[in-house]
Amino acid sequence: MKTIAILGSTGSIGTQTLEVVRENQDIRVAALAAGNNITLLEQQIREFAPKTAAVWTEEKAKELRERVKDLPVKIVSGMDGLLEISVLEETDILVTAIVGMIGIRPTIAAIRAGKDIALANKETLVTAGHIIMPLAKEHHVSILPVDSEHSAIFQSLQGNEKNSIKKILLTASGGPFRGRKREELANIQVEDALKHPNWEMGRKITIDSSTMLNKGLEVIEAKWLFDVDFDQIQVVVQPQSVIHSMVEYEDGAVIAQLGTPDMKLPIQYALYYPKRRNLPGDRLDFWKLTELTFEQPDLETFYGLRLAYEAGRAGGTMPTVFNAANERAVSLFLDRKIKYLEIPEIIHYCMDAHKRKEAPTVEEILSAEAETYEQIESRWS
Repeated sequence: MKTIAILGSTGSIGTQTLEVVRENQDIRVAALAAGNNITLLEQQIREFAPKTAAVWTEEKAKELRERVKDLPVKIVSGMDGLLEISVLEETDILVTAIVGMIGIRPTIAAIRAGKDIALANKETLVTAGHIIMPLAKEHHVSILPVDSEHSAIFQSLQGNEKNSIKKILLTASGGPFRGRKREELANIQVEDALKHPNWEMGRKITIDSSTMLNKGLEVIEAKWLFDVDFDQIQVVVQPQSVIHSMVEYEDGAVIAQLGTPDMKLPIQYALYYPKRRNLPGDRLDFWKLTELTFEQPDLETFYGLRLAYEAGRAGGTMPTVFNAANERAVSLFLDRKIKYLEIPEIIHYCMDAHKRKEAPTVEEILSAEAETYEQIESRWS
């Protein structure tokens, strides 16, 4: 029986991970960590009986301790709590499903403790891939991608370890504004951007999908996960979200992973890799699937994707600035403090103003993040 710990258990990936656990009944949950949603976390504690649970603030931790005082569970808080959960001796796999660069230090700690990582936290590799991947190799730890696209690439690579990759074809749905021009997006409201045509996701990633900045983050992540150059990563719009990504090999053969848009598939694949398990739910019906279409992304309208390639090629602290600026800009948009089209404009401004550092340490990454936040606060808040 495998034992897992989940960082971000009350979010979209975290709750779906627990659905997989519930369905299979042969995975033990050693620990859960959440932000501040202690009502849902309490329900999860009562159902899955972890030994340890973490919340971000000590105030919420005190409240949770009172709520679960009838249970044998230790409640911890803050970064120290996340680090404690990440290195629990009994854990085999750490599921990193929290949003933001807060995931870097727990991931590093877990790798050093020999834990495999089911990675759903993009920011960890986007900002610290140069640290994470060599460290995982040193400690013989597997980084198992949970993102649907990266899981698709990972699955398409199976059995081809000795074959050279020509190109990764990273698919995108195009989001709710596919086909529109930049001037048509001037008056987009929060509610419009949160209506994804295919996927049910958290608010931040849904906005990122609408701007295609999510795809930009995935491009940088793919570079580190699969050890390829940016010139080998091609984004392809596949509106039906049936082909989740593809790999082209040097002989011209293309291997793709297809499936319904269900995040539980990549989650379950990561938890049970290399074995596959039955997954309840809809299946692709090729008699009813009438078309698969492909488009080139519009880098003028969705120029945040172009900025991602620029940040990735620049390297050093530039991807951190790209990520941090996007994170804060999306937050401002969700709070209705900026317009939709200001999201990539803020990122562009911060990247232009940044003095890049090569091969940054974790401290330098976090410093670049803080500086970017301060820059945005002083100008837009």
